[in-house]
Amino acid sequence: MITVNAMGDNCPIPVIKTKKAMQALTGPETIEVLVDNEIAVQNVSKMASASGGQVSSEKLGDKEFKVTIVMAGAPAAQTEEEGESCMPDRRDNTVVVVSSDRMGTGNDDLGKVLIKGFIFAVTQLDTLPKTILFYNGGATLTCEGSDSLEDLKSLEAQGVEIMTCGTCLDYYGMKEKLAVGSVTNMYSIVEKMAGASNIIKP
Repeated sequence: MITVNAMGDNCPIPVIKTKKAMQALTGPETIEVLVDNEIAVQNVSKMASASGGQVSSEKLGDKEFKVTIVMAGAPAAQTEEEGESCMPDRRDNTVVVVSSDRMGTGNDDLGKVLIKGFIFAVTQLDTLPKTILFYNGGATLTCEGSDSLEDLKSLEAQGVEIMTCGTCLDYYGMKEKLAVGSVTNMYSIVEKMAGASNIIKP
């Protein structure tokens, strides 16, 4: 078993490290690659599959993924373009702003179902937003106990900024319970919104 540690490495470093490990093989071997985001998982998997490897992957924890590659031996030579390409950034300069833990007005229980569905739908977009801002009641969605944590962590792993208003977390007494993303302030919220090419508000 060969382990390639690419935690914290930016593209294309995880692909390069993995390719070097594959090229050094002298016979059948299994390579485990550790990375900290889903884009790296996809890039490494794509390269390894193209090189004849049998590839599987799993999420080990928050920002921790493992790609397992079973090789029969060293791969045939690849071009730089084939071996070290990165997937294009799926984000654009859209900012999503979430100001409540429910969507719309009327029935609160329905509103909570709708906001959960909304956040899941964002994960399915072909082009992801650059940033999602949470403030006022929306701040609770990034904290422990939120039904949307897994979807938000998936978005963060793909490069989407998850930012929650610190004043709001303080007001609700939840600053120590933030479970995804980072704490931000009103100036940064205004700055992100002002610089956005598109703003989506559920």
